Amino acid sequence: MSALQPSAIQPLLSAKNLSVRFGGVLAVNNVSFDVKQGEVFTLIGPNGAGKTTVFNLISRIYTPTSGEIDYLGKKLTDQPPHKIAALGIARTFQNIELFEHATVLHNLLIGRHTHRQTGLWSEIFFTKKTREAEIQAREKAEQIIDLLDLQHHRDSYVAGLPYGVRKVVELARALCTEPKLLLLDEPSSGLNVEETDDMAFWIQDIKNELGITVLMVEHDMTLVSKVSDRVLAMNQGEVLAMGTPREVQNDPGVIEAYLGSIDDVSSLRRQHKAVDLHAEVRS
Repeated sequence: MSALQPSAIQPLLSAKNLSVRFGGVLAVNNVSFDVKQGEVFTLIGPNGAGKTTVFNLISRIYTPTSGEIDYLGKKLTDQPPHKIAALGIARTFQNIELFEHATVLHNLLIGRHTHRQTGLWSEIFFTKKTREAEIQAREKAEQIIDLLDLQHHRDSYVAGLPYGVRKVVELARALCTEPKLLLLDEPSSGLNVEETDDMAFWIQDIKNELGITVLMVEHDMTLVSKVSDRVLAMNQGEVLAMGTPREVQNDPGVIEAYLGSIDDVSSLRRQHKAVDLHAEVRS
C-alpha cells in the first residue's frame, strides 16, 4: 500500500499537541484530534477560538510552535505550502478567494493545475498529450459543475455573480483538485437559509458520492448538526469537548463558552418560556 493511501486503522489526518504563538499570544494551545477517513469532522467555537488558525496550520500557511500534523503517515510540517494540494488536501476560505475576472469554468480549470503533467514545450506546441490533458481537465470540471448545479453560470464571470453562487464556485474549484481531504472554512458564512440547506446537501454528497473526507469550521449549528459525524469545540485556543454534535452541544463547558454560565442559560430558558406562555395567553 502506498504511503499516501488510507488504511482502515490509520486516521487520514492526525494533529498532535498543536500549539502556535504569535508574539505574546498563544493562539492554539496543545490541541490534538484525529480525522477519520470518510467522515465530516467539524471545529466549532466562539470567534477567536483558534479554529481558522488550526486550518492555517494544516494548510501550512502557519508553522506550529510545537506539535505535529500527520497526513497518511506523512508529516505535513515537513512540507512547503505549495506541495499541500498535490498531497490531496484542498480548502475554501471564509473570505472568498477566486479570480473575479475569469469565468466559472476557467476558475475550475485552475483547480486542475496540480494534475497537469505536460511540459513547457508540450504546452507551447499543444501536442497530443497536452490536448488529452485539456480534455480530461474539462471533463472533470463539467462533472463538478453538474454536481453543484452550476450549469447556468459556467461561462459567467465571477465578478458578476451573487455572493452565494461565488461560495459554491469556490467549493467547486476545491473539488476539481480531487482531494482526499477537503477543508471548508465557514461554508455557510453569508448564505441565506435556502443556500445553507443546499450547502448541507452538497457536503453530504461530497462525503457519500465522492468519498471525500471533510474537515470543516462552522458557526451555524443547524448545518453542523445536519452533516457532522464528530465535532470538536474550541475556546481560547484550547479543546473544550469532542464527540457527536448532540454530545458537544450539551456539554456544560461548550454551553458556557457560547452563552455564559449555566445559571445564565437556565435563566434565559425560563425567560423564553415566560415569553411563550405570555404570548399563548394573549392569543
